[in-house]
Amino acid sequence: MIITDEKKLADIQSEFQEKFPALKLEFYSTPHQVGSGSASQELLPASAQIGTVRRIHSAGDLSINGHLKVKTLEQMFFEQYGLNVQVFRKSGDIWLQTTTTDEWTLTEQNNRGMRAMTDAN
Repeated sequence: MIITDEKKLADIQSEFQEKFPALKLEFYSTPHQVGSGSASQELLPASAQIGTVRRIHSAGDLSINGHLKVKTLEQMFFEQYGLNVQVFRKSGDIWLQTTTTDEWTLTEQNNRGMRAMTDAN
């Protein structure tokens, strides 16, 4: 996933969801504490350009695979690109912040979400 100042947050969200359809990324103006959720009033609009909402303006290729733990992915976005991100998992009709399951891998999270989506139908 290529990260540049010119891209929009929505571009990153779409690329991520193509790989993990039962997960989504949301971006926030401030970081969240480990084990805590992000406040909804700090949610950044998906239409925002990356360059306007981050503190570290380096471009690069963020390698994301299913073996990454959620907390590792969130930490990588913050440390490498200055972006505050929270992973959400689909659960029935709602999206849950993965705060209590940040130790799970992206594949584990996605599989759980896919099962929840199947069970809801």
